[in-house]
Amino acid sequence: MNTFDEKTLKKQLEIDARALNIPPGSAEIFIKRTISAVKSALKHKSIITDQDLTRLVSKELKKYHPDLAYVFKNRDTII
Repeated sequence: MNTFDEKTLKKQLEIDARALNIPPGSAEIFIKRTISAVKSALKHKSIITDQDLTRLVSKELKKYHPDLAYVFKNRDTII
């Protein structure tokens, strides 16, 4: 069981966005909207797995920036 840490997620997404050269203003909007949607989706869940969190975040990010969603989803598998 994991707890949802908004600050850690935001920091990870900011790092990924910088790596993809996404303009900071756009990245901030994408991240803010994604975190808001994820918090809303997880509001009623008592147990959150890493897979749940990764799936929800990448699904939301895909709406705004598919490359950022791909990098986040495959974070530990990309060499």
